[in-house]
Amino acid sequence: MPRALYILIIGMAMNVTGASFLWPMNAIYVHEHLGKSLSIAGIVLMINSGASVVGNLVGGMWFDKIGGFKSIMLGIVITLTALIGLVFFHGWPHYAIFLAIIGFGTGIVFPVAYAYAGAIWPEGGRRAFNALYVAQNIGVAIGSALGGLVASYSFAFIFIANALLYVGFFLMISIGLKNVRVAKRIEKQNERPGTASIGSRASWNALVTLCVGYFLCWVSYVQWSTTIATYTQELTMTLKQYSLLWTINGALIVLAQPLLSAIVQRWMQKVKRQMLIGFAIFIVSFSILLKATSFFDFILAMIVLTIAEMLVWPAIPTVANRLAPEGKEGFYQGFVNSTATAGRMVGPVLGGFIVDAAGIKPLFVALIIFSSLSFITTLLYDRKLNKCVNKEKQTVTMG
Repeated sequence: MPRALYILIIGMAMNVTGASFLWPMNAIYVHEHLGKSLSIAGIVLMINSGASVVGNLVGGMWFDKIGGFKSIMLGIVITLTALIGLVFFHGWPHYAIFLAIIGFGTGIVFPVAYAYAGAIWPEGGRRAFNALYVAQNIGVAIGSALGGLVASYSFAFIFIANALLYVGFFLMISIGLKNVRVAKRIEKQNERPGTASIGSRASWNALVTLCVGYFLCWVSYVQWSTTIATYTQELTMTLKQYSLLWTINGALIVLAQPLLSAIVQRWMQKVKRQMLIGFAIFIVSFSILLKATSFFDFILAMIVLTIAEMLVWPAIPTVANRLAPEGKEGFYQGFVNSTATAGRMVGPVLGGFIVDAAGIKPLFVALIIFSSLSFITTLLYDRKLNKCVNKEKQTVTMG
């Protein structure tokens, strides 16, 4: 793995650690400390997510136009400016305004980081994206664990800690990646020949089809932190037990990587197979929830869910990188990230509506259906692409 990629990975871990100090506390801060209703808190978070979607798309386009270093630095500077502002002005409405700017800035950073990783280590394939995924989860685990501890002293310390970590992120990227030159796109060894050079419309249609399933899967996944969280309380599960479920999630993602990597190398050399197996496991995890009544059932469902997540989440940006025509890598990563953000934004609203209208069990049935549709879109996303590749081969042969 190139040194530049290590720098990017460590920087992103710092970025997510800082963000994870803040994001679990947003609703609590708006509701309890700023005295606003839960509806207002929800609107603030939705604006933050919407700004992040815009940032995803802008960041991807900037990567293609001005390169990885300049675009990621712009995203960092925008975010850092808002974070420093929060240290001094975290009342109302300053908090909501700065949170929207943070959403836009971090939205720029994430797709640029993924596109940058693919450009820094093109021969690494899915390994580069998997390394970023693991680094982000380490950041989530550390930030979420420390955030509550820091907030117990003062919320002001949360803003200071987040800003300081982002200063570290700024320095690491500005110094470590300033003079890095990325390699030109090359064909990967087990990649379908000609994928990057075929018609952009076929590639784009394939990406959109794949991302429909990705969106539905994120709508399902985010229920664990919203409707399912509420359901566990109705089953008299303690907050400590619910928190333990996410501890298991984070620990598995980090500790099970060597085993999972060996399994992927042995039985899932094709990324499409990896995604299909992952989406099938998502179906199993939500099926377990349908009959879950005990804490053990939820532990089992979370373990299965985590295995699915480990297979699917890093694979989607890998495929996006392979589908992207030269010069469009950033835009494709931006679209992938905006799809995930949109799923996280729509999921709580849709899940809450289904539960209010029909109950928790029908929601679980809906999640099984969503995951099944994700499996189907993944199965079909490259059919037209394969036809284009075959036509291209035939044309070359006839020529």
